[in-house]
Amino acid sequence: MTEEEKYLAEFREKLLTYYPISDTAFQLLKDIISFHRLDKGEILLNTGQVSKHLNFICQGAMIAFFTDDQGNTYNKNIFLERQFAGSAVSALLKAPSEFTLQAIEDTTIIRMNYSQYKELIYNNDELKRFYIAYLEKNWIIDKEQREISLVMENATTRYQKLLAAYPDIDKRIPLQHIASHLAITPTQLSRIRKDLREKDSTQHM
Repeated sequence: MTEEEKYLAEFREKLLTYYPISDTAFQLLKDIISFHRLDKGEILLNTGQVSKHLNFICQGAMIAFFTDDQGNTYNKNIFLERQFAGSAVSALLKAPSEFTLQAIEDTTIIRMNYSQYKELIYNNDELKRFYIAYLEKNWIIDKEQREISLVMENATTRYQKLLAAYPDIDKRIPLQHIASHLAITPTQLSRIRKDLREKDSTQHM
């Protein structure tokens, strides 16, 4: 199996977590995808640029961030392997993106032209059902859970949940990005990490 075949298999596995699309429907998607490699630090989408693609991360990591009028930078999201990355709002409305999408590791992605993707959805019932399931999971369920978490859970709990979902994220992603993702300062994150290490050390004495 080549590297691209492996990534295609993982891409399909991800799609199947939303809806059981057939070989025929998947072939329609394969016909419009392409592979791209990004160097660490490379910008995939700039603030103010209209997004024209949907991206699936095969390997690597990306961040979505925006900058306020005072020059302060805030992370909107962190994307790792087997996640979709991009500005859906920009692509849907054909409007300038309000954030920047940047690779923070050498990254390989699968890209789909958004207009071609939407045309397939309109014309294929299986892909239409997949799209509905995807929107429900990512834009309703996950979004609501994240909003509740930010209000109801303390920063330590949010950090522990992030580690549980992505055990090596603190070894791959700069801590300032993780802190911004958790809506806390780097100093607060350092204190949380120190407290957890001390707690773990005490438990193993």
